[in-house]
Amino acid sequence: MSITFILVLFLIGVVGSFLSGMAGIGGAIVKYPMLLYIPPLFGLTALTAHEVSGISAIEIFFATIAGVWAYRGTGLLHKTLILYMGGAVLIGSFIGGLGSSLLTEQTVNMVYGVLAIVAAILLFIPRKQVEERPASEVTFNKWLAAALAFVVGVASGVVGAGGAFVLVPIMLTVLAIPTRMTIASSLAITFISSIGSATGKIATGQVLWGPAIVLIVAALIAAPLGAKFGQKVNPNVLKWILAVLILATAINIWSDLL
Repeated sequence: MSITFILVLFLIGVVGSFLSGMAGIGGAIVKYPMLLYIPPLFGLTALTAHEVSGISAIEIFFATIAGVWAYRGTGLLHKTLILYMGGAVLIGSFIGGLGSSLLTEQTVNMVYGVLAIVAAILLFIPRKQVEERPASEVTFNKWLAAALAFVVGVASGVVGAGGAFVLVPIMLTVLAIPTRMTIASSLAITFISSIGSATGKIATGQVLWGPAIVLIVAALIAAPLGAKFGQKVNPNVLKWILAVLILATAINIWSDLL
């Protein structure tokens, strides 16, 4: 890898991981299109959709570890929610990651585009304000949560994502989980999801380890900073930041596909 390529990848990793830590997502919603479109702007070889999804799967594993660590001891990690959604998304993401090698690049991008649109729609749907309260007082439909997590896991495993950019709006809108608890718990669920998708990508030889390591280093630096910053920001601001990022990405992906 050239120095220019390493610097570009590192910058993508820092920006994407800071935003992911702040908004409680794994970062693929930001880094997937950045990895596809930014390197060619610097005269560098374009990465394929399979390469981007493989790199993202490995990097998200480490980015979410760093993000979850920043939330330890805050009381915002809902253990039951993480158990049900994390277990289901792990199975789904492994299936998606393993099967993605059989799909064309256009299909991989299309799956990503569908996920982005679904996430944007969910975030823009008005919802009843849920009061921030201790995890012991927050209840939800466990089997609905698990079923939705499994479906999201399959799709996110295809694109090497943890799925948080869809799981977050589901947790906010469908399950009515308080915003700060959603952001913290989604990082833990995304970490579990990344285990499945990364395993599937590695097993099918879709990972470029050099670029992945550069992004991992950037993630370990920037994700905790983003998580700390996110704890001080108004929850509604975080929601709209995430919504704008997802909508912009969906428009960009679909403009290329169509």
